[in-house]
Amino acid sequence: MKFAKKSDFIALAVLLLVCDGAWFGYRQYFGRQGTAAEIYYQSKLVETVDLTRGVEKRFSIPQNKNVVFHLYRDGSICFEESDCPDKICIRAGRLRAVGESAACLPNQIVLKIVAKGSGGADDIDMVAG
Repeated sequence: MKFAKKSDFIALAVLLLVCDGAWFGYRQYFGRQGTAAEIYYQSKLVETVDLTRGVEKRFSIPQNKNVVFHLYRDGSICFEESDCPDKICIRAGRLRAVGESAACLPNQIVLKIVAKGSGGADDIDMVAG
């Protein structure tokens, strides 16, 4: 007894190719926009960092000097140091694409990558996927 036919595998392969193409197109379109990193402390926006300048630096926010961010020349940013016990924020790695985010929950800090000029009241708050 056969559970799958040759045509089922062909249909699945075509579906996967279409999905990969859509994902690649999405990343190309949104990845080329100017991006910025928004840093929230206790759910309040405290700093916006331009990721397109090609500057490399380490910095922290005035509200919590124990959490250090690293901005790279290639336009990515990450948590570099934190005094939290589990260090999940550091293990999130570099963020560079619109919609990516990382959080240090013990310190109540969220790092979110957004398109430059976004952030209006009618904008989408989160992208899942």
